[in-house]
Amino acid sequence: MTFITAIKTLLRPLPLALALGCTSLTAQAFVEEITAVFRPDPTNPMSNKFKNTTPQSGLCPWHVPAKCEAVNTFSIRNTQFRASSNGPIPANPDDPRKGAYFKMPSAWRDVQVTHTATGEQETVQMRIAGIGANWAVAYPPGVSAWSKPGVDWSTPWRGAPVPCQPINYLAAGNSYALFFWIVPENAGACAVTASYEIPWMNYHHLEYGYELKTPNPLTMTAGEYSGSLSYTMGPGADFDFGDIMVPADNIATFNFTLQVEHILKITLPPGGSRIELLPEGGWQAWLNRGRQPSRLSRDQTFSIFSSGRFKMTLECGLAIGNTCGLRNGAGDEVPLQVAVSLPFGLHNQRDEPVNRQPLRRDGVGTELIQSVHYVNNRPGTLHFQVDKEDVSDMLKAPGSTYSGVVTVIWDSEV
Repeated sequence: MTFITAIKTLLRPLPLALALGCTSLTAQAFVEEITAVFRPDPTNPMSNKFKNTTPQSGLCPWHVPAKCEAVNTFSIRNTQFRASSNGPIPANPDDPRKGAYFKMPSAWRDVQVTHTATGEQETVQMRIAGIGANWAVAYPPGVSAWSKPGVDWSTPWRGAPVPCQPINYLAAGNSYALFFWIVPENAGACAVTASYEIPWMNYHHLEYGYELKTPNPLTMTAGEYSGSLSYTMGPGADFDFGDIMVPADNIATFNFTLQVEHILKITLPPGGSRIELLPEGGWQAWLNRGRQPSRLSRDQTFSIFSSGRFKMTLECGLAIGNTCGLRNGAGDEVPLQVAVSLPFGLHNQRDEPVNRQPLRRDGVGTELIQSVHYVNNRPGTLHFQVDKEDVSDMLKAPGSTYSGVVTVIWDSEV
């Protein structure tokens, strides 16, 4: 007597892009697009972090990439930024705000991002971690106005005033310079004062670096998220350039785009969609012993790739209660029990490993399977079984074949 069932896999489409949208401002406004992506890496499955994909520009990639990489920083150049002095820069001022003064928003700031389809919210954190500019001053006195007794004018610009930290680079002429400093977390102001009065000073562009703290992408729903963060600019503002240097814009807006590319893929070995249920040791062993089998069963392995959340349910060619059934040619029916075991790295809604978890038509017990890390081509098992009392009913029809169709669904739309 042969007992056969079949399984099929049904995967619903996974939306792959996760983006944060933009606001439209005037062409000269300080607006930046920040992008990051999470894509599962088969070579490093334990890495569950976004990768910063904002194009770099300015001093770090164009002049000193090795220096910036050595101190784990980067730069972005905003060529639309302008700041001009509202009067002469005094010599030896009693207040550093009357010189070249840079107090950046170096503390972490939260920005809420919202899923455009579901309304789910996540929190991204940002801080400014580097600052630089291309400045020009009146000539004379030119760059020598920044010199101190026994100290070359370039020393503070190349070496960075405390609390900022240097990357040890400076490009300069008689009346201009390009510099960049690292800004530690929660740093105060970094300032350079002049030894000679400077009639006027301009910043022609701004160079900045930033740090991001992003949510765990494995817990995020694939799709599009949108959000933006705005900082004030000007004397006493978030981007504070002192009392003399006044920026042309008073708002700096950062629009974020995060892209999540989840994977959910199930593969069966050749012939794995056709299941034959057997007693332990096979039918011949049962016939030789002359005893009724305690159960009919079969385990079917599969391979799974998963980086996000999913749920599992059953669809049945023949439904019996909350599970599927088998039927013979005479119309006799018995229930089929189906369970699943998943590999390490996949947990249920109670944050427990999934081991022989019953699969039900209503999905109870498998409403949420969460990837703890990227599971890359790891084996799982589907368990099929007819229980002892139901085997007794089947044996009342010797020589008949029971069959049925079970659809096991891995559904990414949780």
